[in-house]
Amino acid sequence: MTAVRSLLYVAFFYVWTAVIAVACTPILLGPAKWTHWMFHFWGRGVVLMLPICGIRVEVRGKQYIPKGAALVAPKHQCMLDVFAQFTWLPASAFVMKQELAWIPWFSWYARKVGCIIIDRDGGSTTMRKVIREGAALFAKGRQVVTFPEGTRKPPGAEPDYKPGIAALYRELNVPVYPVATNAGVHWPAHGFIRKPGTIVFEYLEPIAPGLKRAEFMRVLEERIEAKSTELLAL
Repeated sequence: MTAVRSLLYVAFFYVWTAVIAVACTPILLGPAKWTHWMFHFWGRGVVLMLPICGIRVEVRGKQYIPKGAALVAPKHQCMLDVFAQFTWLPASAFVMKQELAWIPWFSWYARKVGCIIIDRDGGSTTMRKVIREGAALFAKGRQVVTFPEGTRKPPGAEPDYKPGIAALYRELNVPVYPVATNAGVHWPAHGFIRKPGTIVFEYLEPIAPGLKRAEFMRVLEERIEAKSTELLAL
């Protein structure tokens, strides 16, 4: 039954995504706020369909969802982590890998809202690009989303936080909003099975600017990992 319900959800997901992507193409000719609206609308549809496979989504810590310029650092276990930020953040832009820039429609919309497209092997050149483009986004009151581990990790796996976010924290001088989740328990990184249960996204108390690099990394990892581990017990 789980497999059947999962297949049904996946079918609805792709149909919903294709219809929205094609139908909303004309908004690319308008202001970026129209594309933000499209992402919100599409993301909410993705979430609202999850009961098909027995999943409900709960958002905690709503008082910590940033309204203005902020660096958002979510735990990354599956693709729903991406869709969730498009859904609940008011004006998000992602730091995204270059490979995604070749996907029709998605890349067009992502560029329209100012997502920062990077070469993950670009070293210091990539970091300078993220800092430059991130500063421009923050000047507009935007939220820049970057996954501090760089890639998806299975629930409960040993954390591997990359130093890049510490450089952004130092150079951009904005608060960092950690986000914990257990999404990967119910939406695995690979395969089509969606396991029934409750997915929680919990926005945590922001980390104010000004901490030393090592202290910032310690606080960020402790907050995200402690809460994410707690959520695994649901």
